[in-house]
Amino acid sequence: MKQLIDPFNRNITYLRVSVTDHCNYRCHYCRDEDHITDTTRNEILSYEEIAKIVRLFSELGVTKVRLTGGEPLLRKDILSLALMLGEIPAINDIPISTNAHLLAPIASQLKSAGINRANISIDSLDKERFNQITRGGDLDKVIQGIDAAIESGMSPIKLNMVVMRGVNDDEIEAMIDFAIGRKLDIRFIETMPIGTAGIDAVDHHYSEADILKRIHTHLPDRLITIKSKQTAGPAKGYLIENTHSSVGTISAVSNNFCSSCNRVRLTAKGQLILCLGQKNSVSLRDALRSGMNDDDIKTMIINAINHKPEKHEFDTDISNIDSAQMVEIGG
Repeated sequence: MKQLIDPFNRNITYLRVSVTDHCNYRCHYCRDEDHITDTTRNEILSYEEIAKIVRLFSELGVTKVRLTGGEPLLRKDILSLALMLGEIPAINDIPISTNAHLLAPIASQLKSAGINRANISIDSLDKERFNQITRGGDLDKVIQGIDAAIESGMSPIKLNMVVMRGVNDDEIEAMIDFAIGRKLDIRFIETMPIGTAGIDAVDHHYSEADILKRIHTHLPDRLITIKSKQTAGPAKGYLIENTHSSVGTISAVSNNFCSSCNRVRLTAKGQLILCLGQKNSVSLRDALRSGMNDDDIKTMIINAINHKPEKHEFDTDISNIDSAQMVEIGG
């Protein structure tokens, strides 16, 4: 089997697929308050098109596909897509990233359809603050979704909290305790300058170093370092002694993880995004709809990977970062 090796000898085995650029939340760091998503149905990839692209990637060595958005659970009949992807022999891992607002009624069905793991965004445990950060979110529904995912048997379930100075940084310890109480993993994420909303959110940047100080102070002598190969991703993490939980950080700005990047992104409109922090992309949707054959599309993918940049430029030249909102790119 061919493998996707980029110019910096990184093996691309992970495809993040945004199934929609619509979201029922309007988080401050993800989209502008007045941002309107007006994508038409014909502009976004059909499930059949997504499945075909994933199959072609699988023939090039990709084994993991994460469903993202927007909010993926807004896409009608998401279960059928999960089943389609599960039929692709080489794909052995299909997790989902969600805000969990719509998760409770469908969690067990998602698990049955082959979605075994979930990353869930939760930026506050205070109802009023959560509503303000998300511009209308319902914390009770999110917690119901988390509990339904636990009940369904999804594992691991990882909670993601974007830490913002002066907004929610006083909740780091409470979020750790919340995760431990439910035997979940928790990851604290730095804001990233993606789109105008993300650039504005950098004003509230809370560094990885500050986050780690708080973690170590809250859990003295209870942290066991997870080796980088075990995390299989950008998070740096620790097992929490005498619990079923881990805690970690994702620090794209202050301590990037580009050297081990193994992923690319497919937007809802079929753009292949090579790096969150660069503008480079190619339209696989247009290639599909033009009638291009499978081998030519795979060659197109290989050529694109050959232009994957070495690293993002969050800390040097944000003018080279895609101006699209994070909700459009896929988190």
